[in-house]
Amino acid sequence: MPTTSAASLPAPGPEAARHSAKLTRFIRDDIASHGGWISFERYMELALYAPGLGYYTAGAHKFGEAGDFITAPELSALFGRTLARQAEQIMKSSAPHILELGAGSGKLAVDLLTALEEYGYRPLSYSILEVSADLRARQQSLIQQRLPHLSDRVHWLDALPEQFSGAIIANEVLDALPVHLVRWQENAPNGHARSLSPTLSLPEGEGASSIPESLREFNILETGVALRESGFIREERAVTDEALLQAARKISAPDNYVSEICLAARGLVSSLARMLKTGSILFIDYGFGAREFYHPQRTLGTLMCHYRHRAHDDPFFLPGLQDITAHVNFSDIAECGIDAGLELQGYTNQAFFLINNGITELLNDTSPENLREYLPLSSQLQKLTSPAEMGELFKVIALGRGMTTPLSGFCRGDLSRLL
Repeated sequence: MPTTSAASLPAPGPEAARHSAKLTRFIRDDIASHGGWISFERYMELALYAPGLGYYTAGAHKFGEAGDFITAPELSALFGRTLARQAEQIMKSSAPHILELGAGSGKLAVDLLTALEEYGYRPLSYSILEVSADLRARQQSLIQQRLPHLSDRVHWLDALPEQFSGAIIANEVLDALPVHLVRWQENAPNGHARSLSPTLSLPEGEGASSIPESLREFNILETGVALRESGFIREERAVTDEALLQAARKISAPDNYVSEICLAARGLVSSLARMLKTGSILFIDYGFGAREFYHPQRTLGTLMCHYRHRAHDDPFFLPGLQDITAHVNFSDIAECGIDAGLELQGYTNQAFFLINNGITELLNDTSPENLREYLPLSSQLQKLTSPAEMGELFKVIALGRGMTTPLSGFCRGDLSRLL
């Protein structure tokens, strides 16, 4: 998606502007209470999830044409109907239960349940973990309106259950988790020579430029948020969080390289792994394997903001009124799942996943002679699967336990070599 200058973005209405100003004051107070600086991860957490004020916890419309972006379920019911085929296979090999993380407007839940009923396999329960009270109310209203006869099977959770067996679905959840912003800097901040490993002995006359990349020692700085009269500013400090420092040291990055590390994603995968007895977790999101995520040419990372269907790179623009996201490092997700005892069951792009699960067959259920219905569905399929649209950038990864049958969504187009 092409980016837009924040200065050219449309101004909000008076009520929205007041809401953003209220959240801005809330974040300013939080920064002041932490001595004038918070990590970007903390800023992103507050901008998105501050109770009653954050982008996902307040009442603004986010999804669809009237919101800031369109997700695959909002784009077409074909997405949920196709995903239902994979969910059915998982449930038949584990237990007839579905857990959806972050259900958005509730559209995916409606499409999944509708399709599963058509396929003759209704889950005994459909649980939704939703942090936003506003979105939860919208989901309840939509399900009651569209599927009143199945509403008794749908439950909302305040926390993950202690144990779960079945299919776990997380569509565009990982990209909305707060991230740390890190810069790897080979030259010392004070202008002195490069910092070298104390155990490395150099031959006389050789400089630091001859040191192999793997032996160089970088200054690792974390970007945080501080205050000025003009508003929020980025300010770097040395990394003090041990988990973040360890994660950053494992990444091979060029000099003066900025990118994201999502410790929250690791925490989520670990929590799901502890909970899952038998079944599979499907993460669907945009992102890359580690080698592409930390590609030398991606020097400024992947952080992006979305406001009224415009993408830009200013996270301080109208806090609470815009989405802030980062691409997913799927290598990190796979590694964390395996370390937690899960099996990597597949990794591919969205196009292969949907085609493997029969999305073209679902389109064929509508006659091409019925132009009024067929042409919109054909256009929607194109957007879901085309490399120029969502088909290539969006990936699907499956992690599971106790599953003996290969998942249908990964029978062709395996991309595990890219993790």
